[in-house]
Amino acid sequence: MKIQQKITPFIWYEKGAEDAVAHYLKVFGSGEVLHTQRWGENSPGAAGTVMVVQFELLGQQMTAFNGGPHFKLNEAFSLMVACEDQAEVDHLWEQLPARGGKPKACGWVEDAWGLSWQVIPAAWFEMIRDPDPARVQRVFQAIWAMEKIDIAALKRAYA
Repeated sequence: MKIQQKITPFIWYEKGAEDAVAHYLKVFGSGEVLHTQRWGENSPGAAGTVMVVQFELLGQQMTAFNGGPHFKLNEAFSLMVACEDQAEVDHLWEQLPARGGKPKACGWVEDAWGLSWQVIPAAWFEMIRDPDPARVQRVFQAIWAMEKIDIAALKRAYA
């Protein structure tokens, strides 16, 4: 097998990896399931149930694993999405937590399976690279006060 991608996010879910992947593909509207592996006989999971889903989302290959309750997802690992505009921020902010997730602070949202996403406008990356530290600090102060990112408010803080 030829290596397609040198580094691949491997996401451990207690259960529901197949549903999570289907949700992500629907939310982003771009990607596909590349392979689904099921648990075999005499393995930690119930024989025939989904163990691993390898998928591609917006060109990024990832692996979703139904590993049971041994490890829990938390904010120490998240996926950051650079959004082109406020409409994309709004769409992802609404759709990613659907089915039981919740919004968090500073552009973070948790999905129903416990995976954290950072829904960040691409403009923010440009703002924080500005050589004027006062401008950068104002942008950080603004984002720290937000849940869902408001691009217009960030631009006001930046100006």
